[in-house]
Amino acid sequence: MNYSGILVMARPQNIPDVSIALNSLEGVEVFQQEPETGRIVAVLEAESIKAETDMLQTIKALPGVAAAEMVYHYFEDDQEILTHIPEELDKLQGLGTVPEALQDN
Repeated sequence: MNYSGILVMARPQNIPDVSIALNSLEGVEVFQQEPETGRIVAVLEAESIKAETDMLQTIKALPGVAAAEMVYHYFEDDQEILTHIPEELDKLQGLGTVPEALQDN
């Protein structure tokens, strides 16, 4: 089983709707909300890296989500020995910049 911590960013007024949408996804649970900053921390549970990255893409596409990134990953009882970052994780964009949807224009 794979577990991930996902940081979701949204405009503060979208936090309630985004949290409801996240909790409706199978394997996703909202752990913490910070309405004043627009941050949501969610935990994602998936059977494989592919399922995990697919669900991350689903989260990124939810209405009201400005950005979502995997900030923690844990493999439970995984028999695969990794010598490098799997391609599915390596190609995901990091948290280097503030998403355009959150920038004040």
